[in-house]
Amino acid sequence: MRTTVLAATLAATALVPATAMSSGATPAAHHGPAVHHGPAVHHGTAGQERSRSAPQAAPAGLAPCGAGQLCLWAKPDFTGAAQVHELSTVDIESCVPLPAGSSAQALVNRTGRPVTTYQSAECAETGEFETYPGGGTWVPRSPYTVRAFKIWES
Repeated sequence: MRTTVLAATLAATALVPATAMSSGATPAAHHGPAVHHGPAVHHGTAGQERSRSAPQAAPAGLAPCGAGQLCLWAKPDFTGAAQVHELSTVDIESCVPLPAGSSAQALVNRTGRPVTTYQSAECAETGEFETYPGGGTWVPRSPYTVRAFKIWES
């Protein structure tokens, strides 16, 4: 089932044109927790799946995160201590817990691959978890405290 969800997410991402807002503009909608190029898939608890808000363009300058990186911030709106993870230092499709005593409440996925964030430090699917497309996903306010993540094969 995960393969189907990821394939659908990636297919939808490919259909969305990447449009950028002017640097002086503010996002048209901050209704959901994510501002991104493609739809995130919210799994919730017990594997329930539902689509998040409609795709939006990433506002210029929203948060600094380099191409090929997963950036996590301790506090909402890309503030607090930041952590940067790259594919060269992460095992693909393995649970990566955040360092003991740390967590994240905002993130940017620019890895080029889908990333699932987990409320559980063990990547347990009994708590909240959500998968974000890798083409550029900005999440200023995660719907839960992130304690671990997985980067998936494309």
